[in-house]
Amino acid sequence: MSLFIQWTEIWKLLKLRILPRIVVGELLSIERSAVRPERTRTRFQYVDRVCAMRVSSLLAAFRPALPLILGLSLGCSLSLLMVSWTQGDAGDSCGDELGNRVLFPGDHRRDTEGGLDGDAANEDFQPRIVPYHMDPNKPHKKVLRTRYIHTELGIRERLLVGILTSRATLNTLAVAVNRTVAHHFRRIFFFTGLRSTKLPHGMAVVAHGDDRPVWLMYETVQHLHQHYGADYDWFYLAQDDTYTHAERLAELAGHLSAGQDLYMGRPEEFIGGEERARYCHGGYGYLLSRSLLARLQPHLDTCRNDILSVRPDEWLGRCIIDYLGLSCKETHQEMKYHYFELGKNADPEREDSPHFKNAFTVHPVSEPDLMYRLHKRFSQIELDRTYLQIQQLQVQINNLSELTPEGRAGATWPVGINPPFKPRTRFEVINWEYFTEEHIYSCVDGAPKCELRGVDKADVIAVLETAVEHLNERYQPQLRFRKRRLLNGYRRFDPTRGMEYTLDLALEALTQKGHSQVIAKRVGLLRPLSAVEIIPMPYVTEATRVQVILPVTARVQEHVGNFLDMYAMNTLDTHDNVLLTFLFVYDHFDAQRVSQTDVFAGVKSLIGEVEKRYGDVKIPWISVKTEVPSEVKLMDIISKKHPVDTLFFLASVWTEVNGDFLNRCRMNAISSWQVFFPIHFQEYSPAIIYRDQQPSAAASSFASEGLRDGHFDRHVFEEACFYNADYMAARSKMAADILDNDELLENMDVYEVFVRYSGLHVFRAVEPALVQKYVRRACNPRLSEDIYHRCVLSNLEGLASRSHLAMSLFEQEQANST
Repeated sequence: MSLFIQWTEIWKLLKLRILPRIVVGELLSIERSAVRPERTRTRFQYVDRVCAMRVSSLLAAFRPALPLILGLSLGCSLSLLMVSWTQGDAGDSCGDELGNRVLFPGDHRRDTEGGLDGDAANEDFQPRIVPYHMDPNKPHKKVLRTRYIHTELGIRERLLVGILTSRATLNTLAVAVNRTVAHHFRRIFFFTGLRSTKLPHGMAVVAHGDDRPVWLMYETVQHLHQHYGADYDWFYLAQDDTYTHAERLAELAGHLSAGQDLYMGRPEEFIGGEERARYCHGGYGYLLSRSLLARLQPHLDTCRNDILSVRPDEWLGRCIIDYLGLSCKETHQEMKYHYFELGKNADPEREDSPHFKNAFTVHPVSEPDLMYRLHKRFSQIELDRTYLQIQQLQVQINNLSELTPEGRAGATWPVGINPPFKPRTRFEVINWEYFTEEHIYSCVDGAPKCELRGVDKADVIAVLETAVEHLNERYQPQLRFRKRRLLNGYRRFDPTRGMEYTLDLALEALTQKGHSQVIAKRVGLLRPLSAVEIIPMPYVTEATRVQVILPVTARVQEHVGNFLDMYAMNTLDTHDNVLLTFLFVYDHFDAQRVSQTDVFAGVKSLIGEVEKRYGDVKIPWISVKTEVPSEVKLMDIISKKHPVDTLFFLASVWTEVNGDFLNRCRMNAISSWQVFFPIHFQEYSPAIIYRDQQPSAAASSFASEGLRDGHFDRHVFEEACFYNADYMAARSKMAADILDNDELLENMDVYEVFVRYSGLHVFRAVEPALVQKYVRRACNPRLSEDIYHRCVLSNLEGLASRSHLAMSLFEQEQANST
């Protein structure tokens, strides 16, 4: 009906707007011809024909737009009809199925409970701000921000392992458990009653002070909930006579949902066997969820007083069943807890049943030797499974490669390894290194040929043995190969896949009948890159104060002025957290006449000028008399005068200290973990490099480049960053060797002390921010032969590059010939 009414109105509008002139003309003609009815009738018929023709032409013009007009009309009609329905009853209250008020667009009504009238409803919603009023009587508390983001986000670790041990087995079975399990988990604790007189190194032992088994279990559960209940999702408890397959246990915990109460292990009947409920046998270990531990904690004291039991696992199971109503489960969410009971005289090498191979835990393990044998057996089982999975994946990759556009040619070799790197320009081409069994023709120092030694020699030997071994595996028993010699060898390091080798081998082929023949065969090998592993490192910060130690002898005191200028500009002007201490080394002659003529008087005056320029800066110095300025002897003196947590930077007078390097010194030197020995950048002699340039041009070229012409000096170990506590620990281990050899202190430097006696990571890396200008060092022949030899090599290699030396010799020969 509405559609019909609207269409009638449109028609009237069209008629009034299009035909006004026709209507007016007809009225005038009717008045003039009122006395002629016949002609009037004829004229009306003519007008009707004209109107019909014009209307038909108008409709023909609007015919393409009729669907649009009809659609708009229909839409407007339906929208008006919907509005009439929604606003039909003013007393209706709309809501969802929960009874919450729902406001439609256009509905400006509000609940009377909200206190908003009709005028306020048309305005934007304004939030209600609750003011914070600090109590002036309470002391202000500093907001503590967490160190790690996972603490603020509430991210918990997955699994914590607790081993129940005793004083008698702490140094035997517990050590075996620690060696087979600890490297798979972030935290593992050993709970015992009484502490042993000698604790094993590297184990977290918690002693509760009572050897009673039930009391030990009670204190262990309390300790786990109190200290780690909010940090871990799962808790695994086992005895020290239990072998645990750590990887399978971690995989099981990773598949289980942490937001539920779960008590999982090997179900065992209570004594008497009348109840249907079961507890988890402690010998095979069991898993406790975090939520279960939280619900159980309020009832532990009651369980300790009311439940009588000899076995700690039975006592814990009874407590969980009585107060939480949960029984031990072997299967949950289609995940089964596999275990295996080991016989009295069982041999792990002969156990081949599926029940044994799939076990998470094995019990009982009576001796540490049996624990290690079990670990070896399970490691071999996992290795065989891994190789089988690799073969299956390779077959699947080969089958799928046939469906690709390239076919089998599209499959890379070896199967499953990344394809070789494809260079886009000639500058990205990876060069092959040619080698034989004695020499390699690509050397670090740029020499065309050098002898194979060290790890390079071991690498070539291992590759040759692997090549012959694989050839024998492939062709036996028809042929057996023996290596005669290496004809040609090529290798290159591809960063996308690993080290590639191409070998031309002269082989002696032996048949089954005893015939032999020497043949040449080319083989290709690849040493692939393993999966990238992020090694967890202790927390360090760039806010640590650095104590710079500068030893100065009479020979090098002329360079102290430049050192102080760079130190003041890069650290004092920027207010860096750095302290400087001078160590003046007097020989016997200078020490005797120090009261009359101090050889370091000029240096001390420079220090006074710096202290006067910076009023709040004090630069102390220490005077030492020694015939041989050994680094170890000097550090012994410095170490005793500073706290154990001091971060030392051992520098030289040619060092240019700057903020970038000091930050890397703070980050790379980690207490009880790592020491840092940077390789500084040594500039070449400007007399050779810039021999054809004017002094001004040479100076401008120096200033235009970040790293000037030079090299990283691998023969100098004078700069070092380490903590005083680490040096003192290494020095204490060195004390026994000094008793047998008094000259050991003079023959060693600080680098050798850390390498031999510290057991820490010795990080040696190039440092672009540590630049030294060219200087010819005075090598002391009274030091050890190794230190003296390194000093001589540093002077020789620091003179200039091979190309510059060659050009200098060529120009000299040209000048002599003319």
